[in-house]
Amino acid sequence: MLREEDLALLEQKGISEKQVEEQLKRFATGFPYLKIMDAARVGNGITKLTENEEDKAIARWKLYLENGGEVCKFVPASGAASRMFKALFEFVDGDTDIPTPGSDVEKLITDIDKMAFIADLNEVTVKLHGFTVDELKQAGRNKDIIAAIIKPEGLNYGNLPKGLLKFHSYPEGSRTPLEEQMTEGAQTAANSLGIVNLHFTVSANHRKLFEEKIKEVIDEVSSRRGVKFSVTLSEQKPATDTIAANPDNTPFMEDGHLLFRPGGHGALIENLNDMESAVVFIKNIDNVVPDSRRDATVRYKQVLAGYLVELHDAIGKYLADLATGDYTRGYLQEMLAFMHDKLSITDRSIDGLNDTALAMYIHEKLSRPLRVCGMVRNEGEPGGGPFIAFNPDGSASPQILESNQIDPTNEEYGRMVQGATHFNPVDLVCYIKDVHGNNFDLTKYVDPATGFISSKSSHGKELRAMELPGLWNGAMSDWNTAFVEVPIATFNPVKTVNDLLRPAHQS
Repeated sequence: MLREEDLALLEQKGISEKQVEEQLKRFATGFPYLKIMDAARVGNGITKLTENEEDKAIARWKLYLENGGEVCKFVPASGAASRMFKALFEFVDGDTDIPTPGSDVEKLITDIDKMAFIADLNEVTVKLHGFTVDELKQAGRNKDIIAAIIKPEGLNYGNLPKGLLKFHSYPEGSRTPLEEQMTEGAQTAANSLGIVNLHFTVSANHRKLFEEKIKEVIDEVSSRRGVKFSVTLSEQKPATDTIAANPDNTPFMEDGHLLFRPGGHGALIENLNDMESAVVFIKNIDNVVPDSRRDATVRYKQVLAGYLVELHDAIGKYLADLATGDYTRGYLQEMLAFMHDKLSITDRSIDGLNDTALAMYIHEKLSRPLRVCGMVRNEGEPGGGPFIAFNPDGSASPQILESNQIDPTNEEYGRMVQGATHFNPVDLVCYIKDVHGNNFDLTKYVDPATGFISSKSSHGKELRAMELPGLWNGAMSDWNTAFVEVPIATFNPVKTVNDLLRPAHQS
């Protein structure tokens, strides 16, 4: 039974009492695993374009931009960089000043001069200890070097957002992922007016830092790339927070109040829903490379976007013809073939439908948000990725699944996962307006049964936390989807600080 003060908190957040009741029920019932038809692969859910098809898609994308097409880059950037530095925190909190041979910490110290933040680090170590990084290395003071990277009195990298760390070195200085995302946007998403629309989702406690960095760099990037930028920020909405539960699934209380937690990246479907551009690129903040290594990224961003517009062109024609009744049985079969071959939709329930019913079915299926997702060949990492999964209505379509959505006791699914050929690099281009130019309400295309429950703790007390359906998982469950193979060169995330030592991040 919720108290008056609980109801006041719900009203403040914009959460209904019914939502809380449903979430608490979900803690008790759990989320069902998805029913899977197969892992997607080239020829079965994943399209591998020929070079000529890629060139055609690029030309279509350029034409879309030249004709005044709307486009925006949407970059989730709220994550702190703390996980990047897990090994560094363990070393600083440990008992020895000598890193384990072959460890990440030893490699980092050995190659510290290759890091884009080395100049800043030298300033900090001189200020804190009176010695440069190299002098501390010679003295064996490794812990002082590592602490200067992650601690608040140093660079404070352990507490800053990943988007504001210095990733790449250039003769004129170093750049953050924020600046690299701006630069990439200038190369792939400048509209006919030479304006690049970028939107970053940030956490409330880091918003001011992002605003300051944008103000600091925007003129320089604009001048260097010959474009103008329109950069906006948003935060996860309080209404997307989820209630925390005790192990017995009753509401978790902290200091006498209900505890709510951020709903995970799936909450960002609300932020995406606020975008005004018809076409939206989505890419994680840390998947960036220096200028000298961006050719593949630029090409395949344009390929994915152009292929998206080509699909939208076809869908627009089909819907227009359906609306006027200008179709035959053969034409309806052509539309079904398009849905099967291009969008990988299968549905045995439509067998036997008459023309009118079939036209209504096709119209309903094609009148949805559209996304094209780049997929990279798997290099030995089984787990979540592109699958063909069954939907609540009995049809099957492409879905991006995480491992926790797949029943680990199902041996057949296990073989599908082990035999998966591709994984999801989070490289999406979306069309979020209908063929008449009206915004879809993206919240209507979420599968609420695809969330996730995990075990967490708060101040030493165990709790259960709920994440909403992931942004590119269940939050886009009822979209039309096409998977397209892209090369591994387009996927260069930075999950640990030592990833910055890989060739892809060295200029």
